[in-house]
Amino acid sequence: MKVENMKLPFSRYGSYLVISPLYGRNSDPKSLYIRHIRGGDEKDGAIFKIELVRGNQEIDYEVEWAPLVLKLIATDGSLDIVECCFSSDRTIRIKGADVGVKLTAITGSYDYALAFPDQTWEINSFLQERRFRIIPLEGDLNVDAPFEVDKSKHITVHCDPNPISKTFDIAISEYQLSYQHDHTLEMPFRDNAEQAANDYQQWQENTLQVPSIFQKGHDLASYITWSCVVKPDGLLTRPAMYMSKNWMTNIWSWDHCFNAMALSKHQPELAWDQFCIFFDQQDDSGALPDFLNDQWALWNCCKPPIHGWTLKHLMKNTAFVTLEKLAEVYEPLVKWTKWWLRYRDDDLDGIPQYNHGNDSGWDNSTIFHKGTPVESPDLSSFLVLQIEVLAEIAGKLGKQDEANEWMLKSQELLSKMIDHFWDGGQFTAKRSGSHEVIESDSLVLSIPLILGKRLPAEILTRLVDDIKYKGFLTEYGLATELPQSQFYKHDGYWRGPIWAPTTLLVVDGLIASGEKELALEIAKRFCTMAATSGMAENFNALTGEGLRDPAFTWTSSVFLILGHLLLEK
Repeated sequence: MKVENMKLPFSRYGSYLVISPLYGRNSDPKSLYIRHIRGGDEKDGAIFKIELVRGNQEIDYEVEWAPLVLKLIATDGSLDIVECCFSSDRTIRIKGADVGVKLTAITGSYDYALAFPDQTWEINSFLQERRFRIIPLEGDLNVDAPFEVDKSKHITVHCDPNPISKTFDIAISEYQLSYQHDHTLEMPFRDNAEQAANDYQQWQENTLQVPSIFQKGHDLASYITWSCVVKPDGLLTRPAMYMSKNWMTNIWSWDHCFNAMALSKHQPELAWDQFCIFFDQQDDSGALPDFLNDQWALWNCCKPPIHGWTLKHLMKNTAFVTLEKLAEVYEPLVKWTKWWLRYRDDDLDGIPQYNHGNDSGWDNSTIFHKGTPVESPDLSSFLVLQIEVLAEIAGKLGKQDEANEWMLKSQELLSKMIDHFWDGGQFTAKRSGSHEVIESDSLVLSIPLILGKRLPAEILTRLVDDIKYKGFLTEYGLATELPQSQFYKHDGYWRGPIWAPTTLLVVDGLIASGEKELALEIAKRFCTMAATSGMAENFNALTGEGLRDPAFTWTSSVFLILGHLLLEK
């Protein structure tokens, strides 16, 4: 494949290092870069541009991507190959024959290169706030880094084949302050690759199984979820599954829930880490940050309170969620719930609000097209379930008075929600304060389906009929905006495309409503689309084409959950 067709970043479990093209502001889709993804998606993380060279002549190349060894194949007729693998989560190894490699550092203020007596070089990157050790294992290493005033004017690393063996072998290892020898480099290149293969194989075996017709999608989802986990560091107190290692290099405070659900059956400890990681950073007020990475937490927005709904599924899926675990999460979940009831109800009508579209997760949904704050029935539905789960946990923990209070509060909110949002034929969204009805054809108004038979039968029937007949359900799944809507756009983010999380919420709601056949049909359409188009951030609702980031973990996780559901049923 040509470099620009390489949609999957090359990485491994635990690593903050990636090999991929550059996308976004500093886009360079035709070249490969070694990237460093600490610090979030405001940085492209480019450390080195990779070029194949013969002497001083640059050679064009194509990419042969595989989960464990990335091959760069010269296109000058020689078909010479340079191979890349991860010897560990902090070290990339690059080996070639009859051709060399040139690494051009992407530098910032004060960046410099320093030679060490053991023939290694350190690149001190102020831009990335890390150091990178260049380690020659075979071949000739030459570093051009003229120092000028207070930095290296430029930094290029040339590694040419050994004149006798005709091969070269180098490693690039990242660290913050002091380099520690990476003992994996004492192994041959092939053993490093095999070690990664064994790790990946074990992950695949622990990944939810799906029908054989979706095996291609299963392989893809397994790789994406495995390779997108980074090790604990900084604000990340636990292993964290990033949304992607292309450019969505954070975790968001509802995305993590879907990843936790997919992991819960066979990797419950890692699932629990995904679920709890945001509670580790919870504000004293009870709020959770919008997103996290190792260096930053964003507090300008948040995400919807689907955590009670998620916890209910984790409790069902695994015995790992013991009374001790429930006790660990009970008070944080209480604080998160009370935050919505206390700080997101400006008109004091007992109905919580979103202050921005990003708070809902449906960033630009048409329920926000008249401005904010907005009272939306999905938010009340999530809280009805979350409060009900708090009642269940309180009962298990012997807090019976609290359990009774929570159950009463859940029932009260459900009653208020129906009175407030149901107009006799559909749920509506309203401006907080004026309670002006917002005209919208967004699928978000169908999310109360997750309440299942808690809803009156006539309301439930209408919600199910809307999914069946109104036009949201296309050949590929559920559009997030009715395709007939004046606001529909095929690549309109939350104004049209199919998204994994909303698909799972609706499928779960249909099952809770006794509509298993329809739920399974939607699951089948989504899995067929994802297995064909890849685990994209979202999809064109009318063509099934993958849109935006092509390697997304919550899409992978939902594919695995729905595929496993199809296998079971």
